[in-house]
Amino acid sequence: MKIRLLCYSLIAFLISKGLMAQNNPQSIKEKSSEDKSYVLMDVSYINDAVFMGRRDSIAAPYLYPSIGYYDKSGFFADASVSYLTGSEENRVDLFLITVGYIVDTKKWRGGISGTGYFYNEDSYNVLSEVVGDFTGILSYDLKAFELSISASSYFSNSSADIFVGFMVDRTFYAAENKLLIDPRISLYAGSQYFYEEYYSTSRLGNRKGEGKGSGSSEPTMVTSVEITEASEFNFLAVELSLPLQYYHNSFIFSVTPVLAIPQSSATITSEDAVISENLESVFYFSAGISYWFNTKKND
Repeated sequence: MKIRLLCYSLIAFLISKGLMAQNNPQSIKEKSSEDKSYVLMDVSYINDAVFMGRRDSIAAPYLYPSIGYYDKSGFFADASVSYLTGSEENRVDLFLITVGYIVDTKKWRGGISGTGYFYNEDSYNVLSEVVGDFTGILSYDLKAFELSISASSYFSNSSADIFVGFMVDRTFYAAENKLLIDPRISLYAGSQYFYEEYYSTSRLGNRKGEGKGSGSSEPTMVTSVEITEASEFNFLAVELSLPLQYYHNSFIFSVTPVLAIPQSSATITSEDAVISENLESVFYFSAGISYWFNTKKND
């Protein structure tokens, strides 16, 4: 059975969320080329929450089960829960609910999606102040490779961020089309209000609640933080990734290593100092097992 990649929300961004990334790690899904409705259940693990090459100074590894319904009309809905598995903190850190619509033709494919984010009040995830996003993606198959462009808006308690992405990938099949190998390069640009709010709540001594990532329960003095580039539209990240997926009957086994190379260091101004951020490349990965089944035999 031939399988096509379906990107549906930024990692990703992506009608990824690659982002991904926790870009939403549920950002890459698979869809059968057969015209059928199906349910997809998944349990995955990601070793750190990375978005636009940005992350907290303390790793945020997640175990995240999800379940989604994908109608043959193109409509889909997906829900997931992210369980923080850090050595000092073990808790449900995030609920995600996504709905959207997909169009898939011989050469073109695309879609739109909206996602609601429900973070634990103690979360130190770099996206912990985001409450929702709206994303669109459009891809064209050139046979030699596929080109995709995406646009999304991420909403927080203050200003909304706008992101655009450009991705080039090429899918290879092996083992009688059961093994999918999809090397890709992704470029992202946008604003950084999400990062400013994250710094205001989870960095520079502003850890939230008792589960502050540092393991301390001592109250801290809130520090006012501004990022000079928050409103600017800048080149934010390059990502090199190699999704690997193996299909066996109704099971999908996946591993995705990613190298994120952040761009455009932020200038962080607090009450005490002005800091020029020192960005470093980060390697992270996700792995998972999925099971899918058609909802109706006569679909």
